Amino acid sequence: MEGGLSVRTDRGTRRARAVISATGGASRPFIPSWPGGALFQGRQIHSSAYRSPQGFAGQRVLVVGGGNSGAQILAELSRVAETTWVTLEPPRFLPDEVDGRVLFARATERVHAQMQGREPAAPGGGLGDIVMVPPVREARDRDRLHAVRPFARFVPEGVVWQDGTQSPVDAVIWCTGFRPDLGHLAPLGVLEADGRVAVENGRSTREPRLWLLGYGDWTGAASATLAGITRSARGTVHAIQHFLTTERS
Repeated sequence: MEGGLSVRTDRGTRRARAVISATGGASRPFIPSWPGGALFQGRQIHSSAYRSPQGFAGQRVLVVGGGNSGAQILAELSRVAETTWVTLEPPRFLPDEVDGRVLFARATERVHAQMQGREPAAPGGGLGDIVMVPPVREARDRDRLHAVRPFARFVPEGVVWQDGTQSPVDAVIWCTGFRPDLGHLAPLGVLEADGRVAVENGRSTREPRLWLLGYGDWTGAASATLAGITRSARGTVHAIQHFLTTERS
């Protein structure tokens, strides 16, 4: 096929006039670069590698990240280890009677608001974003849900806080989310310095035969949500149909 892209798979090589990359926006665990990180002699893992608190019993552990994974891992670890919860902002908790469905409802409302050109309605269930599942409620009852602002840097034995004081640390668990893994697109020369692909309406600005779908707002409004992906996918299909029709004419 003249002018097409070559796609290598475990079932052979395919040629295509247009390609959609839709491998997901949460396929690569993200650990931020932190001053002195290479000096730290303790253990550092991402929350995706965490399995149980037993391996940290009796240790001094920092749990970094203010989302649900951070709160739940802290709740478990605080029963067996000396824990410190590090978050960029004070964590916000949903009321006990509100479950995780409210987070999906909020995402859906944001998509509908974007489609209708209006501001989203006030979030239901309160302003929090951490679901009070039973282990987190139990940790609150033990007075363990206190968070501090980030440390300034690592040192070999631990961390230095913003006020200059030091704390010994045995392990750090990074509950800092995920990023897309776009390494499969590197041979096309489309990756920017931040690892993303510059797009216009989901289409690569460097490679006109490539579209990205489902990686987040930068590839389409709410395109990484169940509520928003339908609109993004439909728009992408229509754009490719137009591209192929124009290419043939």
